[in-house]
Amino acid sequence: MPSTYKTPGVYIEEISKFPPSVAEVATAIPAFIGYTEKAVVRGIDYHKVAADAKAAADAAADPEKAADDTKKAAADAKKADDDAQKAAADAKKAADDAPTDAVKAKTADDAAKAANAAKKAADDAQKAADAAKKAADDAKADPDKAKAVAAALAAAADAAKVPVPVRITSLLEYEQFFGTAVPETSITVKVTDTDVNAAITTPSPHILYYSLQAYFANGGGPCYIVSVGKAPSTIQKADLKAGLDAIEKEDEVTLIVFPESLSLVTDDLSQASAYADYAAVYDAALAQAAKLQDRFVVMDTLLDPSNASLTDAANAFRSHGIGINNLKYGAAYGPRLETIFNYFYEETGVNVTLPDNSTVTLDKLNPTTTPTTTNGQFYPLVKSAIDRLPVVLPAAPIVVGVYAAVDNSRGVWKAPANVSLNSVIQPTIKISNAEQEDLNVHTTGKSINAIRAFIGKGTLIWGARTLAGNDNEWRYVPVRRFFNMAEESIKKATEAFVFEPNDANTWVKVRAMIENFLILQWRAGALAGAKPEQAFYVRVGLNETMTALDILEGRMIIEIGMAVVRPAEFIILKFSHKMQES
Repeated sequence: MPSTYKTPGVYIEEISKFPPSVAEVATAIPAFIGYTEKAVVRGIDYHKVAADAKAAADAAADPEKAADDTKKAAADAKKADDDAQKAAADAKKAADDAPTDAVKAKTADDAAKAANAAKKAADDAQKAADAAKKAADDAKADPDKAKAVAAALAAAADAAKVPVPVRITSLLEYEQFFGTAVPETSITVKVTDTDVNAAITTPSPHILYYSLQAYFANGGGPCYIVSVGKAPSTIQKADLKAGLDAIEKEDEVTLIVFPESLSLVTDDLSQASAYADYAAVYDAALAQAAKLQDRFVVMDTLLDPSNASLTDAANAFRSHGIGINNLKYGAAYGPRLETIFNYFYEETGVNVTLPDNSTVTLDKLNPTTTPTTTNGQFYPLVKSAIDRLPVVLPAAPIVVGVYAAVDNSRGVWKAPANVSLNSVIQPTIKISNAEQEDLNVHTTGKSINAIRAFIGKGTLIWGARTLAGNDNEWRYVPVRRFFNMAEESIKKATEAFVFEPNDANTWVKVRAMIENFLILQWRAGALAGAKPEQAFYVRVGLNETMTALDILEGRMIIEIGMAVVRPAEFIILKFSHKMQES
C-alpha cells in the first residue's frame, strides 16, 4: 500500500490478523549408508566416475618424476582432457535425460524429485569433470606444471568420490538406481536319500538391498540411499564416514542407519580393538546428530557372536562399541533377525552334493538345459532348500521401518515398541526376562533394546530406551524424537521473524504461533496435562526471557517447556485380600 495518499479515490488495505503457522516436519526419513551393486542415477554411473577420476589422480601421483618427464606430463594431460570431456558428456546426457525420466515417475511430485536428483547428480559429476579439465588446460599451457596437474587431478578424484544421497520412495526406485543384492558364492546343498539340506557358510556382508526390503515391508516410506562404493568390496570405516558426511547437508534426513556396520566388528570381542572401526563410525554419527539436533542414530549391536555369551557381547559393546558423548541422540537394538527374504545367487556358484557323493554346480542340474529324470527330480528340491535359507539381517533397518509406521499411525510421541515385525521369522537368539534386565537397565546407562519372540504374539520390539538409559530427561526414544521434531518445526517457522522489529508486537505473534502448534500436539496426545497450560508454556519478552542488553544486541530469546508423554514401561498390578463383609 502507498505510504501517502495523494490521488482521490478508494484504497484497499489488507490487514494481517493471524500469526503464521508451524508446519510439522517429517520425522521418519532415514538415510541408509552402505555399498550397492551399482550407482547409476539419471545416466551417471557414480562408481565409474569415481574410478576414472582416481585413476587419473594416480597417474599423476609422482609429481617430481612427472616434472622431469614433459612427455609423460603431456600424455597425462591429454588423458585428463579426455576424461573431462567424457565426464562432461555424461553430465550433459544426464541433464538431457532428466525430463524424459521424470515423465516416467508415478506422480508429479515424484517427477520433480527425480529431476532434482538428476540435476544434483549432473552437478557433482560436472564438478569432477571441471577439475580434470582445468588440470588438462594448465598442463597444455605449461607442461612443466606437473604438481599443479597432480593437485587438480586429485581434486577431481575427491569430487567424484563424494557419495551422493539419493531420495527414493520405493524398492523399485532402489533397484532402478542401485541394482539388487550381490549374488552369494558360499551356498552349498547336500542331497541324501531322505532329505535335502542347504547351508550358507559366509554370507556376503553387503546387505543393503535386503535391508531395504525389510524396511519397506515394515511400513517404511521415503528415504535416502548413500552408495559409498561398489559391492562386493571390503567394508571400510572411511567409506561409511564419507557417506555420513554426505548427508550432513540433507536437511530432510531424521534417522541414520548403517546396515552393514556389524561387519566392522572383528571376531575376538575380548579385545578393545574389536569395536575400533565400529565405534569410530557411530561416534561420528552421534556427533553429527548432536550438532544438527534434527536426527537420531539407530544402531545395531552384536548380541549373537559364536564365541561369546549374551552378557559378554553386551558388555563388549558398552565398553568398546560406543563412548559416553551424545548418547541421547541414539538407540541400540539387537539381536539380528532371520527374515523370509531369499538370497540372490547364480546357479553356477552353488555346489550340490548328490546322494552318490558326487558334486556338481546347480546349473548342471537344470532340466531345461540338461533334461534328465534325475535332474527333473533333484533340481526343484535343491531350489526349494535354498529358498528356505533365512536372510539374517541386523535390526536397525527393520526398526526404522517401524518408526515410520508408528509415526504415521499414532505420532512420533508414541513409543515404537510392543510392535510385531513383518517378514521376520525369529531373532537369531532367544532372550529371557532375566537376560533382558541387564540389557535394558545397566549401571553405564547404555541401554540395549531387545527384540524378542513371544508365543502367540510373534517377534516384537521390546524396548524403547535411548543409549542414555539413566537420564531422566532423555531416557526414552519417543521423547528425544518428539523434541527433535518440535525443535526443528518451530525453528523453521520462527525464521520468518528474523530481522523483524524486536518489540512486543513481534513477541505476541511468535508466542501465539508456537502456542497454536503446541495446542495441536496436546490435542493429539503428545503432551500430558488436563489443560494446555499444564502441558506446555511459551515465554518471550523483556524482563521475562530477555534483558534490555539482549534486545540491544539483537537477541530474541524464546523459552519453551513441554510435558511430553512418556511410555508406561513397567505396569505394576497390586493385588491384596479383602475381608468378607457379608
